[in-house]
Amino acid sequence: MPDIPYIKRHAELTVDRLSKMFGAVLVTGARQVGKSTLLEHLTPDLPKRTMDNATDFAAAHNSPDQFFAYNTPPIVIDEIQKAPTLFPEMKQIIDSTKKKGLFYLSGSEQFEMMEQVSESLVGRVGIVNLMGLSLRERLSDDFAEGFSPRKEFLLKRKLKPGQLSPTQVWIEIQRGAMPELVAHPEFDWSDYYGSYVRTYIERDVRKLTQVQDELLFQSFMAVVAARTGQMLNISNIARDVGISHGSAQRWLSILQASGIIYLLRPYHVNIGKRAIKSPKLYMTDTGLAAYLSRWNTPEVMQQGAMAGPFFETFVVGEILKSYYNRGVLDPPLYYYRDRDKREIDLIIIQDGTAHPLEIKKSSSPNKGDIEAFRILDEVKGIQRGEGGVLCLAKTLQPLTEKDSVIPVGYL
Repeated sequence: MPDIPYIKRHAELTVDRLSKMFGAVLVTGARQVGKSTLLEHLTPDLPKRTMDNATDFAAAHNSPDQFFAYNTPPIVIDEIQKAPTLFPEMKQIIDSTKKKGLFYLSGSEQFEMMEQVSESLVGRVGIVNLMGLSLRERLSDDFAEGFSPRKEFLLKRKLKPGQLSPTQVWIEIQRGAMPELVAHPEFDWSDYYGSYVRTYIERDVRKLTQVQDELLFQSFMAVVAARTGQMLNISNIARDVGISHGSAQRWLSILQASGIIYLLRPYHVNIGKRAIKSPKLYMTDTGLAAYLSRWNTPEVMQQGAMAGPFFETFVVGEILKSYYNRGVLDPPLYYYRDRDKREIDLIIIQDGTAHPLEIKKSSSPNKGDIEAFRILDEVKGIQRGEGGVLCLAKTLQPLTEKDSVIPVGYL
């Protein structure tokens, strides 16, 4: 396998900032999103140990107190979730030395790892949640602020008209954002994601649950992928896969904990009882979602029945990345839907103000597309800020006094 050319990550600045504030920095996220590569790039002169290596693992497991005697911090440790015995030792070293930037950690299984972090390293570790390459990173764009539909933000972006064509957008959506695929456009998309799914199930899923039928779990992943951009209905997923409601719930938790899916929370503060309180489900990588649901080319995807949900999944994912890369672990992102089927695709809360967004694969939105924004205008206790329609339009332009037509390139 050839080396992966390094693509500059916006999270670099966050890791550097956190290393000056905490004794440890943990980079977490799904498999193959670039966690280890990011840390290796930032710490070229530090010793590196990986718990995938049998010798390193045995030393950490058998003699955790001696492990750091032979591997003196500062140090980089990959797949740290496999060696929970090291967390108490790290705590002791951080507390005794009072130094910052001693441990650079990466891991992909958040269930056990975050439990250990909470018990041993609370207040001593800065955490970065890494996803695949953002659109900005793929376009070598250094702009690193969290996305907002506020005019102040949009004017600061200063994009060139037509910087990202609709054709390019669908290519990016269908191929996905995994660094290895982006760095090597000659790599076969289907081979890559086929291997990814097999590795994920064999290395992660087996350890986290009693999955006896791996093909059934892959079918479960495909059913979930086909529902990206839709409200979560666990009963329907369980029925379509042929498993119990409890199994579907547990398996969804695995996908969420390992960074495969993201659940967008409903916004119902002060709005009343008619607001629906189920989350919306999104795959975190559109390429993986396309592979699992068999959308094999960008042209077919663009014309298919899932075009709208895939475009929405892409937009929500890019907005998530813009916050995660800045170290925001719980981005203030919500959606609204009520029993009258009025829906706001995304609401970003900033400084106590709700900024509504409609997400459309259209290139020519109109005022009718933001009719649901009136919900925020009518409810007491909610301050409605600037919003807009994120779409495939070529240029940024006003839609109303408060709202803009926002090209997807502004993400």
